[in-house]
Amino acid sequence: MSDLRTSLDIIRMVRPEVGTATIEHEIMAEKANSLGAAEKRVINAIAALETGEDRKAALAEARDAVWGYFVQRELLGFEHHDEIIADLKIPRQVLLTLGAIEE
Repeated sequence: MSDLRTSLDIIRMVRPEVGTATIEHEIMAEKANSLGAAEKRVINAIAALETGEDRKAALAEARDAVWGYFVQRELLGFEHHDEIIADLKIPRQVLLTLGAIEE
């Protein structure tokens, strides 16, 4: 293992950008995982809204999940949500509670 570390240290001296490439890759992977988890929360919340008994609580959970997902997407540079709204079949009622659309 020390041979590997020595090799990496030499590479970083010659090409410093290689040292940051690994970290940048890990950061991108974390962003993707986080966005995927947020999307899964939306999917689960919408399913619960459609099948749940406590509609008020399910609507609140769906609203929070969608809001969090939209915020994460925007932080990553995705400013338009129309495709996602259609793909995930986010109900109009959820979008109304967010103020994302008007009646």
